[in-house]
Amino acid sequence: MTEASAQFTDAPIFDADQHMYETPEALTRYLPEKYRSAVQFVQVGKRTRIAILNKITDYIPNPTFDRVAAPGAYEAFYSGNNPESKSLKELGGRGVDSIPAWREPGARMKVLDEQGVDSTLVFPTLANLVEHSAAEDPELVVAVMHALNRWMLDQWQYVYQNRLFMTPVISCALVDDARRELEYVIENGAKAVLMKPAPVKGLRGWRSPALPEFDPFWADVQSANIPVVLHASQPPLTDYVNRWEPPTTASAFGASAFRRVVLGHREIADMLASLICHGTVTRFPKLRIASIENGSHWIKSLFTELEVQYSKEPTSFPENPIEAFRRNIWVSPFWEGSVEDVVNTVGWDKVLFGSDYPHPEGLETPKGYFKYAEGMSEKRTYDFMGDNTRRFMGLPVVYKAEEKAPVPA
Repeated sequence: MTEASAQFTDAPIFDADQHMYETPEALTRYLPEKYRSAVQFVQVGKRTRIAILNKITDYIPNPTFDRVAAPGAYEAFYSGNNPESKSLKELGGRGVDSIPAWREPGARMKVLDEQGVDSTLVFPTLANLVEHSAAEDPELVVAVMHALNRWMLDQWQYVYQNRLFMTPVISCALVDDARRELEYVIENGAKAVLMKPAPVKGLRGWRSPALPEFDPFWADVQSANIPVVLHASQPPLTDYVNRWEPPTTASAFGASAFRRVVLGHREIADMLASLICHGTVTRFPKLRIASIENGSHWIKSLFTELEVQYSKEPTSFPENPIEAFRRNIWVSPFWEGSVEDVVNTVGWDKVLFGSDYPHPEGLETPKGYFKYAEGMSEKRTYDFMGDNTRRFMGLPVVYKAEEKAPVPA
C-alpha cells in the first residue's frame, strides 16, 4: 500500500466484541439453594472443571479463568499464517495469569485508554456453555442466567461510565421468565442483551425462539427499543457431528478439521433464517439484531438459499427475506474476515468491528486489526470501527459528514 493510500486509522473505536472473565461465584453467588448441586466446580486431578447436572464439561478448559491463554495467542492460526500447523494448545503455551482488567470495570477502563478504544460491548464468557449444558432443565437455565446477570450487575454494572456496555443474558426457554428477565435487566440499566443463536428447550420440548409463541418476548424487546446480540456459543449441533466423528474432547479449542468444516457457523445462519422465515422480524420490524463472533462467510450461502426459495415460493415468506435481513440484522465479520463482503451483501451501515479481546482467538489489541484492513476509505473506517455499532446501540455517530451510501446490489 502506498503512502498516499495508507489506511486511515484515527476513527474512534467502538469495539463490538470484548469479554470479561468471570469468577466461579458468577454462577453460584445468587443461585437458589435448590439448584446449588446442579452447578459445581470440581477438581479433576490438578484441574478445576465445571459440572452441570452432574456432567463434567471441558468446553472451556479452565472455567475459573485464573490462568488463560494470552490475548491474541491464536492469531497465527486464525489468520492462516500457521505453516508449522501448530495446534491451538501449542500456540497458547503455558498461558498467563488473569489481570484485573479482565475481571472488573475500573481496571478495564485503563486498558481501553492504553489501547485507544473509546467504547465496547463486554460479553460474559462462562455463559458460553451454561445454556447448552443445562438445557435439559429449563428452570435451571433460567435460574443460572438470572444468577449470572445479578453477579454481572454487582461486579461490572450494566453500563460503566458510558464506555463499557455489558450484555446480560436472556434465555427464551421459558417465555414468561424471559420477559421477566428482560424487564429486570432494563430496569437496572442494560442497553443491550445477549442471546444464544440456537433452539431452546422449554417444557414442551425443543423449538425456535422465533416461533409465534415467543412473540410476547419479542414485543417487549421492540417496545423497549433494546438491541439483541446473538454471540457465538457452544454449538447446538454437537450431537449431530459426534455421529460422524466421535469426539476426543469437548473443548472449544480442540476441534478437528472435520468438525470445524462441518459445524462452520451453521448455528447463526439457522438462527437468522428462523427469525426471517418464521416471521419474527416481519412482525417486529424495528428489532435490532446483531451477529457477533460468528464470522461472515456464511452470508453468501444463506442469501443464496433465501433467494432461491423466495423465487420458488414467494408467498411462503412473510416478506422478501433479503430485504428483511438488511433491515434488521447487523453482522461482525471475524477480524481476519472481509468487511467488503458484508458491505456488499448486508449493507454499508450494518457491518461491525469486533476484536474479541482478551480471548486468545481474538486480537492482542483492537488496533492490531489495521494490519489486516482492506484499505478502507475514511468514512468506511469510521463506520466499521465504531459508528455502525453506535447506530446499532442507538447512540450518536461520530462522523458528521453525509451518511448516505449506495444500497448494496
